[in-house]
Amino acid sequence: MTDKNGQARSRRRDFRVGWLYASPAMLLFLVFIAGPFVFSFVLAFMKWDLLTDPSWAGFANFRALFSDPLLPKVLGNTFVFALASVVTHLGFGFLLALGVNRLIHRAANYFVRAAIFFPFLISWAAVSLLWKYVLDPTFGYVGQYAAMLGWKIPNFFTEPSWALPAIIFIDLWHTLGFTFIILLAGLQTVPRELVEAAKIDGASTRQIFWKVTVPLMSPTLFFATIITFIGAFQVFDPIQIITRGGPQNSTKTIVMYLYERGFQAFDMGYAAAVAILVFVIVMIVTLIQFAGRKKWVFEG
Repeated sequence: MTDKNGQARSRRRDFRVGWLYASPAMLLFLVFIAGPFVFSFVLAFMKWDLLTDPSWAGFANFRALFSDPLLPKVLGNTFVFALASVVTHLGFGFLLALGVNRLIHRAANYFVRAAIFFPFLISWAAVSLLWKYVLDPTFGYVGQYAAMLGWKIPNFFTEPSWALPAIIFIDLWHTLGFTFIILLAGLQTVPRELVEAAKIDGASTRQIFWKVTVPLMSPTLFFATIITFIGAFQVFDPIQIITRGGPQNSTKTIVMYLYERGFQAFDMGYAAAVAILVFVIVMIVTLIQFAGRKKWVFEG
């Protein structure tokens, strides 16, 4: 009987200690994630300009949002940016990871890793101002070298057809290192024994890549796809600093649209409705990815 009581007390003590250790993370979650989400959800049904008291608006904010002719343009820009970001980050990140993983010299391997990852450590403000200057057709390095060769380059940030591709390129330069590190870590988990066994069995380099490397890398690729899409769908800093959504709304994304409605037009209820729309879209896309993961993600 004494042993049972002692075991029960031990379990209760472990339970309390577990909750004690988990409480800081739970507190941060409640304060910075759950709390703001609930507040935004309630605010989406209110009318509030930050100056007067909030008033109930029902679904008026959502009706105004879905009847706004600018919404399709904004969502289109956002999806183009997000899809381009996923394709370029995974494509170039995987190629770089494959190349670096084959570097035998340890010092060279570490140097290349650091060089690729370094741009990710620079703030978005510095990166945006840097590339805004570099790509300037008159004063930037690209424009000067092009003039020396007799070429005329477009003004990347004032021409609608070039502005969004330029932002996509800048985002790739800045954040590719993060995707590269994730994919390199996943690539290094591929057992060399399987690769060597495939070579002994006569498999070609292409067959090893598609039949061994990619299947074993698929969980990492799946994870990288999700976080890259979520991050790209919420892009704001380079657009705000370089183009401010222009020219002709060609770079205006859904988060930029949210910022303008909330902190320039001071329509916080409308901005909260946009935030809920962003959450729903990201959630749906993520659930679709999870639903389809069994078709291509190897979990053996």
